[in-house]
Amino acid sequence: MFGVVWIAAYLFGTLSQTRHALDNRHALQAFLFLIFGMYFTWFWSRGQTLAMKTWHIRVVSLSGLPLTQGRACVRYLAAWLWFIPPLLLAAYLQLRVSGMALCFALWMMAWVAMARFHPQRQFLHDALAGTRLIASASERS
Repeated sequence: MFGVVWIAAYLFGTLSQTRHALDNRHALQAFLFLIFGMYFTWFWSRGQTLAMKTWHIRVVSLSGLPLTQGRACVRYLAAWLWFIPPLLLAAYLQLRVSGMALCFALWMMAWVAMARFHPQRQFLHDALAGTRLIASASERS
């Protein structure tokens, strides 16, 4: 992901003629949100991201079929539930960095607990998107 972010940020900075890191910050964040969306939906619709290949896992629909672009997009948007609630709470409470870290840690523990007690042990974004992770046969060369 570092390479994807670096190239996208470089492209954005060049095309927008941004001279300072804080200029156009929100536009850059929106641009990276779209780039991440394209990256993940593209690879998930083909079964796995580069990291998923390393871990030998694939993402499929509940029926075991490859994801459509639409389902992959729903999974991407639902995956942001990992970040949005603690960010909104931290902004509402105007928390400093240590408070934000605690807020994120508590939310992550709750998120993992929800997956632990889900009947199929799925994370919320997989349950909402109608997807699941499966073991992938290792590719031999």
